[in-house]
Amino acid sequence: MDLSFNYMVEYDSSPLDSTFGALADHTRRDILARVSQRALTITEIAAAYDLSFAAISKHLQVLERANLILKRRRGKEQLVQVSPTALNDVAAYLEPYRDLWAGHVSPDRNNPHPSR
Repeated sequence: MDLSFNYMVEYDSSPLDSTFGALADHTRRDILARVSQRALTITEIAAAYDLSFAAISKHLQVLERANLILKRRRGKEQLVQVSPTALNDVAAYLEPYRDLWAGHVSPDRNNPHPSR
């Protein structure tokens, strides 16, 4: 009897992986949209959802680790705002696909990221 194992590859994730991972969740995308309009307290963010405060805090931690939001203190409250450079890496990554979205084909279809 032969045994085979499927080991998950371990690697250090890139900032881009963290960003896409954070954006994979609807609640986190919604939080990001809200704080992109204006800075909000964590209490204000939590009030918009039928989730525990702990769950909202975990979502905020994921967004913060992905550098999508910034937190700052205002007295006893923490304000959350979108990071001004939050999606720069995503925009740069997606730029080579712009021609495809516009209906044009990239000169090298097999490698939209020639520098990789």
